Amino acid sequence: MFFKRKIIIKDDPVLLAKEAAEIFVASAKRSVEKRGRFAVAISGGSTPRRMHKMLAREPYIQNIPWGKTHIFWVDERCVPQDSHESNYGRAKRDFINEVPISQKQIHRITCESSPQMSVKEYQKILSDFFSFEGTRVPRFDLIYLGMGADGHIASLFLGQKTLYEKEKLVVAVKGGDPNVNRISMTLPLLNQARHIVFLITGQEKARTVQTVLEDRSIRLPVQRIRPLNGQLTWLMDRGAAALLSGDLHHDNIKG
Repeated sequence: MFFKRKIIIKDDPVLLAKEAAEIFVASAKRSVEKRGRFAVAISGGSTPRRMHKMLAREPYIQNIPWGKTHIFWVDERCVPQDSHESNYGRAKRDFINEVPISQKQIHRITCESSPQMSVKEYQKILSDFFSFEGTRVPRFDLIYLGMGADGHIASLFLGQKTLYEKEKLVVAVKGGDPNVNRISMTLPLLNQARHIVFLITGQEKARTVQTVLEDRSIRLPVQRIRPLNGQLTWLMDRGAAALLSGDLHHDNIKG
């Protein structure tokens, strides 16, 4: 499986968020120019929120083709959408309510029904949206992922069988913090993306970052992210990159 890997290290979380927003803008323009629309999947957690808020402000808001942009979620906690634990709710408050995008282009994961029903509903949303491309597994233009200090990504956790799912695009999961029911995209879907960007901040994740980037064995969920014929960008602040040796062959590093 071939993919390009780039490592970008920024001095602080603000500069990281600006870089992430610039990637969003560039990917959106390129995707609309090439395919007529932009399909992006975003994550929850605290790290992407600064970037999300920037998207609703200049210079980014005017440079994004919102009329052709479709937003999906990598995972969701099965909580009310107005809960501070809801990935959709946070994104809605942080930027979606502030940008000129139609609700028809917001493809959220609904957890009002049972987790298994939610899985079927989101799988159908994905299937319907991407059907004309004629591929078995949809291909997102851009996916943003976070990484837990334990190496989990989306809601795919070490030791759970959902990490090894090979057929389904979406699965129901129980676990994490908080320990609630969740809906998550699977590795086969994530790894079809044209571009995956990890957003990672903080020294508490430095040891995991070092393990992932300098250990060739695959022991953690995050090490299973390998976009097929795509690009994988590690966008980190100095804290998260603190333990890297700098001897990262075949990487494009900038700061």
